[in-house]
Amino acid sequence: MKNITLAGTPAPNVVLGLMRIQEKTDDEVRELVAAARDAGIDFFDHADVYGTDLHGCERRFAEAMRLTPSQRDEITLQTKCGIVREGPYFDFSYEHIMSSVEGSLRALDTDRIDILLLHRPDALVEPEEVARAFDELEASGKVRAFGVSNHTPRQIDLLRSAVTQPIIANQLQLSITHAPIVVQGLAGNMQGLDQSIVRDGGGIVDYCRLNGITVQAWSPFQAGFFDGVFLGSSDYPELNAVIDRLAAAYDVPAIAIATAWITRHPANMQVVLGTTSPERVTGAALGSDIPLARAEWYELARAAGHRVP
Repeated sequence: MKNITLAGTPAPNVVLGLMRIQEKTDDEVRELVAAARDAGIDFFDHADVYGTDLHGCERRFAEAMRLTPSQRDEITLQTKCGIVREGPYFDFSYEHIMSSVEGSLRALDTDRIDILLLHRPDALVEPEEVARAFDELEASGKVRAFGVSNHTPRQIDLLRSAVTQPIIANQLQLSITHAPIVVQGLAGNMQGLDQSIVRDGGGIVDYCRLNGITVQAWSPFQAGFFDGVFLGSSDYPELNAVIDRLAAAYDVPAIAIATAWITRHPANMQVVLGTTSPERVTGAALGSDIPLARAEWYELARAAGHRVP
C-alpha cells in the first residue's frame, strides 16, 4: 500500500468508505474491516447521514468493532457533517456543526475525530460561523484536522477567509468515466466541447495541488452519478477491453486498474472505496501503487470517451 502525506502524517492512498454497512452483521463489518487492514488500509470514511437513521453507519461500525484504546490509535476516522436529510438542505451553521460532531463522537464511541469534512457546499454559509466551530473543536481536541467535500476553488477560498486551520482534503467524485475535474484541462479552448468549459475558476485539482489539499476520489468505479459501475458494463466495451488487457499485463483484477488510474495522478489522491465486498476491497487495494505508464493512463482516458488531443 502506497502512503501519501495528509496533515503531516502518512496515510494510505486507498481508504474504505462505510456508507453501506447499516444492515451488515457484526461479523460482516469485522470481515470487511479486516480485509481492509490486511490490504494496508487503516483509514475509514464516515458521515453523519450515512445509514437508515442519523449516525447509523457510524454507530454500526462502533458496535461491531468495539475498538480498544490501542486499536483506536491504530486507525484514522474521518466523518462529515452539513447535510440535513429531513429537508433536504445544507447547514454549516455553528450550532449544526457542533451538534453533528457531538453525535458522531457518541456514535463512533471515540473521544476524537481525526478529520472532519464539510459535506457538500452550503449556499448560505457564513465563514465566521464555521471558523468559530472549527476553533472550538480543535481547542477541545474533539477534531484534529478539517476538510471539505465537493467544494470549488472559490468556495474553499471563501472558507479560508475566516477559517485559520488548514483545509487538508476535498472529497470529489472521480472515476475513469466521470472525470471532469481531471480532463477539463485537456480540452481547454476547444470550441463547442463541453469538456473545455471552465466553471467557477476551473482547475480544482491544480488548485488543490497548489494549496496542499488532498483530493479524495469518491465513487471511483461509478460510470456517472450513481449510474452503476463501468467495470464489466456493456456500455463501455472499449474501456473494459483496455482495462482487461492492462489487468492481465499487471497480473491484477480489473478493479485494481480502475484504482490505479486515480492513484497514478501526481496529485497524490486518495481513492475512497464504497464497496461492502471484502474481495473487492482486496482487489481494489492492489492498484495502490501500480505504476501505469503515461501512455496507458491516456489510453484509458481516451477509451472512456474523453477528448485527448
